[in-house]
Order: sequence, then structure tokens, then C-alpha cells
Amino acid sequence: MNTITVDKEKCIQCGLCVNDCVSKCLDMNKDNFPYMKVEQACLKCQHCMMICPQGALTFNDKAPENSEKVSSKDILSLIKSRRSIRQYRDEELSEEELQQIKDMLPYIPTGCNSHKLHFSIVEKKSVMRALKNKVNTRFVKLLNNKILSPLVKHFEVYKHSFERGEDIIFREAPHMIVVSSPVSAPCAPQDPVIALSYIELYAKSIGIGTCWCGYAELCIKLFPELCEILEIPKGYTPVYAMLLGKPAVKYHRVPQPEPYSISEIKEVLPKDSCLWCKTKRLITNFLRG
Repeated sequence: MNTITVDKEKCIQCGLCVNDCVSKCLDMNKDNFPYMKVEQACLKCQHCMMICPQGALTFNDKAPENSEKVSSKDILSLIKSRRSIRQYRDEELSEEELQQIKDMLPYIPTGCNSHKLHFSIVEKKSVMRALKNKVNTRFVKLLNNKILSPLVKHFEVYKHSFERGEDIIFREAPHMIVVSSPVSAPCAPQDPVIALSYIELYAKSIGIGTCWCGYAELCIKLFPELCEILEIPKGYTPVYAMLLGKPAVKYHRVPQPEPYSISEIKEVLPKDSCLWCKTKRLITNFLRG
């Protein structure tokens, strides 16, 4: 069960927590205080708690006073305070800011030091608008086609939004980076993800917000004409996309995440796995949903 507790003496009723809720779980009640409207859809991202400038909102058992303050002084703090930005200022980054990102790209590591990644950087809002318009037009046609609509049934809920011209995919971001790798690269699937991880942290260190965008990646692969716009070379596969721009929101504290499971291996213990267990493990090792 996911809940929020609001300190009404601290809350200034700004609505930042509601506006920044990724899955639209929150709303303002009749007294204009935030409340959990759809508990089942909550992603437990803690954005609501972190964005509150007054520290008035507690998420489940996570109290804001127990979170560290956001700092950009060291890499660990950058990692802790990194957030997916889904609200951007309506302005382009300066040429100097874009150049800073370009200048760090050669230092990104790749498998076997292949250094054959391709970066498609959308530098103008006008191009982002053109991408949005093309995607919306294609999805409306697909969703209205009874034969093809099952291919994109996941987007059925957004049909009316596409028809209204809303930017469901790119979230009005002014820029985007798409990383592609050669089909024959030794670490073709991994290198672009490593690259975007480096870009993400560096961008945050210079005040630029980012968001990993699986929907954009899907559209680029689904609609080949987007590959042409993005000048992705022949023989290259677009692996993932990242939105970026100046954040329109500010997070005041880091989250209090649930820990991952850790196996502390300090010695080799004898194991007696059956043949079937080993077979299942072998299948699992190569299985992805």
C-alpha cells in the first residue's frame, strides 16, 4: 500500500507534487491539499516527496527530513540525486551547453574500445516538433487501422491525445540524443546504454535534465523515416534515446530507495545442483521478457 502524509502547516499548496507525479496518482482535495488518488498506479519513485520545497510531504514511511540534500559536489551525490526530468523549460540549450556534452563524448568507454557509436543530437525545438507531428500522425493511422492496431495496442489509451496533438512521446523536451551502434560491434546493445549513463550524470552536473525515453526508442525503430531524419548511418541500430533540456522543476532532496539484494561471496561453497536445475539456470541466463 502506498500513501502520502501531508503536514498542512508546512504545505504551501503549490501543487508541484501533483504536477510531477509520473503516473498521475496524486490530486488536490477540496481543501487544496495533495492526496493519493490512485494508489495502485504509484511507481514508488518518491518524486512527490523530493520536489516539495517545504518538506511537507512524507511518502509511506519515508520522511523528507531523513533524505540528504541535493548537492552536485561529488559523483555519489550526483548518482543519489539523479531524477528523470519530464517537465522542461520552453527554451533551447545554448550552443556552449550542447558543445560541452559533445566534448565529453570521446571519453565514453566502449567494448573492445571500438569507438564506433553514432550520436544523433536534436539541437532545435523545431525538429522535435516535426518528430512529434510525424509520430502522432502515424499512431493515429495505426490505431484507426483494425488490422494493424494490435501492433500498438499499448498506445490505445493515448489515441485521443495523439489526435489532439499532445506530445505524449517526447514530453515537450527541446532536445534529444539517440545513440546507435553498428550491428557488428562487439558490444552493440551495451555500448549505447553505457554512453547515455555517462551523458546523464555529466548533464546533471552542468544543470541539464534528462529522461530515458523508451517510447521514443520504440518509435524510432517502428518508423524508419525517423532514422533518416536523425541521420542514423546504414548498418547501425538505434539502441536508446534520451530527452534533455533545462528542467522546469527542482528536486530538493534525494530519495530513500529500497535496497537491492546482494550476495556477499567470500568463499566457494559446495553445490549439488541437479541436471534439471542447471538446465533451467541455462535457459534463464539467456531469457529476457
